[in-house]
Amino acid sequence: MSEYPNTGLYINGVWRDGSNERLPVVNPASSEVIGNVSNASNNDLDEALAAVSAGFQQWRQVSAFERAKLLRKAAEILRGRSTVIARTMTLEQGKPLAESLAETSTAADIIDWFAEEARRAYGRLIPPRAMNVRQMVVKEPVGPVAAFSPWNFPLNQAVRKVSAALAAGCSIILKGPEETPASCAELVRAFADAGLPAGVLNLVFGIPADISSYLIPHPVIRKISFTGSTAVGKQLASLAGAHMKRVTMELGGHAPAIVFDDADVDLAVRILSGAKFRNAGQVCVAPTRFLVQQGVYERFLEGFVKAAEAIKVGDGLMDGVNMGPLANARRVEAMEALTADAVSHGASIATGGKRLGNRGNFVQPTILTGVPQDARIANEEPFGPIALVSAFADYDAAILETNRLPYGLAAYAYTKSAKTSAALARDIESGMLSINQHGLALPELPFGGVKDSGYGSEGGTEAMESYFNTKLVTEAT
Repeated sequence: MSEYPNTGLYINGVWRDGSNERLPVVNPASSEVIGNVSNASNNDLDEALAAVSAGFQQWRQVSAFERAKLLRKAAEILRGRSTVIARTMTLEQGKPLAESLAETSTAADIIDWFAEEARRAYGRLIPPRAMNVRQMVVKEPVGPVAAFSPWNFPLNQAVRKVSAALAAGCSIILKGPEETPASCAELVRAFADAGLPAGVLNLVFGIPADISSYLIPHPVIRKISFTGSTAVGKQLASLAGAHMKRVTMELGGHAPAIVFDDADVDLAVRILSGAKFRNAGQVCVAPTRFLVQQGVYERFLEGFVKAAEAIKVGDGLMDGVNMGPLANARRVEAMEALTADAVSHGASIATGGKRLGNRGNFVQPTILTGVPQDARIANEEPFGPIALVSAFADYDAAILETNRLPYGLAAYAYTKSAKTSAALARDIESGMLSINQHGLALPELPFGGVKDSGYGSEGGTEAMESYFNTKLVTEAT
């Protein structure tokens, strides 16, 4: 227990406790309380709001060139601490240590990417209709940001919001995840130790509904970024809309993975099984509905089951573990309920379907077949290590099922046909489509969904746009 750090608030350049009673942090591999996190009151939030307002007035005056230098320094600090941060992440979140190390490394890469984008926030000149007129489009930071990040990727969900805001010249209040606070706090510490002025980046924790309902309507806040469930996202977007706040929403998904008869089946099994069970399936872009054409269905299912059964489940700090526990006991109960409901509707369990042990939040990688459309899991995002595998006859049937749900975050497909690939790019209703690879979430690529999966981007050059106001300056000389 001594190796896990307790976490405080970071407000106006000072690490301190919150006014409310601290909240416990539980190790999902052991179900033991390993530490605690500060819990912000409204008074604490008022201090953070005053700090972020003053921080914005200072940070917006810093040149893009200097902002980029500071971000690059923060990235190097984060890399230097990656081993310690990764261990902390595994203790509080449960994912295998190798995944935690990869997340820390990726977080530093994301900071580097946005550091470079800070120097490329170009405006433009528009040819005038009169010779004595000059017309300029200027990009200005939108203002103080309130960002809400989840527990499944404690660094990589938060770092996209923080880096984009800082690169654009905005200040930010980050509401971190109470379940995984310490690794998120290390991200903030890296920026602080890189020399970020007090008040530009502030970190708070607390009861999510209380903090969001206080920060979002506040007149200091001009931009909202949220990653989480569709249900909560709709509530926050509605609240932001009532106050004319700009919003980026990265919400839930139920990603289809289509495997055609002409696909490289072995490749599809290898990549899709890794993507499905990474982070115990607690990934918004995880493939979940596996649609396999009839000609290769049995071969794919056999390989997929074999891959799932080869996964070693256990404490993420142990050697050889491929999949850690779910984040909390509620997720275990949700997996059990979804599986039982599917079976009651006629589905079969190809493998898994059970909880592992009576200590920690471990469940077996699970594959269901014959799941009817009226089963809950056919319509609700499982957000766990459960995959649905079904057969389809032709292209039209695959597209019909792919677009059946209101989600549209990510989709995957495997085919050797250029014609099929082009048709998929046209017909699939999704913010992201990856064909014959798992190529999402790189810093330089757009990351976001459509329909009930949200709007806006948290990757690529598109991520910067929502942190800028576009100002037209037209002048006659």
